[in-house]
Amino acid sequence: MERKEYSAGAVKLSFWFMEFRKAVSMLHEGKAADDIKAINKQQNIFGAPTAERAETICNTVIARINCLDKSFYPMFLESDIATQKLFALAADMANDTLFFDFVYEVIREKMIVGSNEFADSDVRIFFKNKQVQDEKVAGWTDVTIKRLGGSYKTMLFEAGMTDHGMVTRKIVRPILDPAFSHWMDDHDLQHVQKALAGVR
Repeated sequence: MERKEYSAGAVKLSFWFMEFRKAVSMLHEGKAADDIKAINKQQNIFGAPTAERAETICNTVIARINCLDKSFYPMFLESDIATQKLFALAADMANDTLFFDFVYEVIREKMIVGSNEFADSDVRIFFKNKQVQDEKVAGWTDVTIKRLGGSYKTMLFEAGMTDHGMVTRKIVRPILDPAFSHWMDDHDLQHVQKALAGVR
C-alpha cells in the first residue's frame, strides 16, 4: 500500500457507501472512470445538492476505488453488505494515509489489548502525536483537528465498526469474510487487514 502525504481533506468528505457501490457496479459493467464522471456531470447520479458537491463525491469515490486492484469488483458485488462496507473502508484507508494510521494505531491497538471502546481523549492523543511527528499536521488548527476526528468517527460508525456513543464509542470487531481477507493479503493490503481484524 502506497503511503501518501498526510491530508486534512477528510473534513469535507463522507463515507459515501451507496455512491461507492454504484461506482463499482458501473466500472464492473465496463464503464471507465471518465465515463462515470461525465455521466455524473450531466445527470448528478449520486443525488448531490450542488454541482460542486456532485463532483467532489464522484472524484473521491473513484480515487478510493482506484486504490484497490480491479479484481475486487466481482467479489465486492457478490458480498454481503457488511463485507461491502469493509471493502469501502479499506479503500478509504488506502486512499487516506492519516485515516489509515488512525485506524491502525488507535482502533487496532484497542482491539489487541482487549478494549472494546475508544474515547475522544484517544482521538486527541493520536493527533497530538501526529503534530509532534509531522510539520504539516503541526500547522493545523484545533478546529480542523476536531472536525477531522469527527469525520473519522462518523466513517467508522457508517462502516459498522463502532456504535454512535457521544463521548466513548464501542468498537465492533468485524468478522472478516475469508475471501476478503485473502484478497487483501494478495494485494499488498496486509496492514489494512490487520487494522480491521485488530491483530498484530
